[in-house]
Amino acid sequence: MKKIYCIGEMLIDFVAEKQGNDLTKAHQFTRKAGGAPANVAAAIAKLGGKSFFVGAVGKDPFGAFLLESMKSHQVSVAYVQQTSTFTTLAFVSLAADGERDFVFNRGADKEYRYTPNLSLQFPDNIIHFGAATSFLGGNLQEAYTNYLKDAVKHDAFISFDPNYRTDLWKGRNGTFVEMCQPFIEKAHLTKFSLEEAMLLSGENSLEAACNALHETGAGAICITLGKEGTYVSTKAYQTTVGSIAVNPVDTTGAGDAFIGCLLKQLSNRENPEEVIGNKDLFIQMVKKANICGALTTTKYGAIAALPNEEQINLYN
Repeated sequence: MKKIYCIGEMLIDFVAEKQGNDLTKAHQFTRKAGGAPANVAAAIAKLGGKSFFVGAVGKDPFGAFLLESMKSHQVSVAYVQQTSTFTTLAFVSLAADGERDFVFNRGADKEYRYTPNLSLQFPDNIIHFGAATSFLGGNLQEAYTNYLKDAVKHDAFISFDPNYRTDLWKGRNGTFVEMCQPFIEKAHLTKFSLEEAMLLSGENSLEAACNALHETGAGAICITLGKEGTYVSTKAYQTTVGSIAVNPVDTTGAGDAFIGCLLKQLSNRENPEEVIGNKDLFIQMVKKANICGALTTTKYGAIAALPNEEQINLYN
């Protein structure tokens, strides 16, 4: 089984449940462990994979909580750095249908420093880049870029999810697109929301968006479409893979659960690139990942809501 290194931010989500998706009206919050790459690492481990979170938290009670949360989910924190800067926070308000309103208070995640020796672990393994805060400056951005170079150099399997957040990029979408391009070009697997696919491709249809992204170098593309499932595109085929019907209460982390489940399945294979080229096999993997993402929306919190293998198999 290949190891999977998830690089990016880990943070505290303060979640206002059932108070509408307008933070101005929220008045009660529940603390949850979060951050897209951390969610992915937890999803992988929950399904029996070998995951490592790479990033930084503060030397404070919230940082201690996050480290303990990762350990309790069997995610390795061997490559987590602790800094004197306060742990990054996100405030999330949820409507009845699970839709969200976000506000970030950035802290320790930006202080993560590049560790060259980590790249010695990259050969024959999987590197997942989750970019929610990784292009916002600080040491993390430099480390993120260096790890991409290392992953390419060591011929690792590269996964990329831009994790676009409107609040973080108001008036700067062009910069975000530019920063994502090197990762899209080198990634064997990319995961986008519909909004991200259109933004990054400059197109206005699924097929055209995928074709444009493939032209820039993207390998396999998975565009998550909520209850409609996932649009899968490679240079050889394009198709929509359906999902299961659920009653969502919190969509936070659904995409992270999806890509985590997909990466875990790929980690079981000697050559993930060959698997992607096998349409029937890859579609089956995406179908299972859709179930994982859907089930995550039926509970509150991203990591706390992740299903295990047995729960997924009831629907698979």
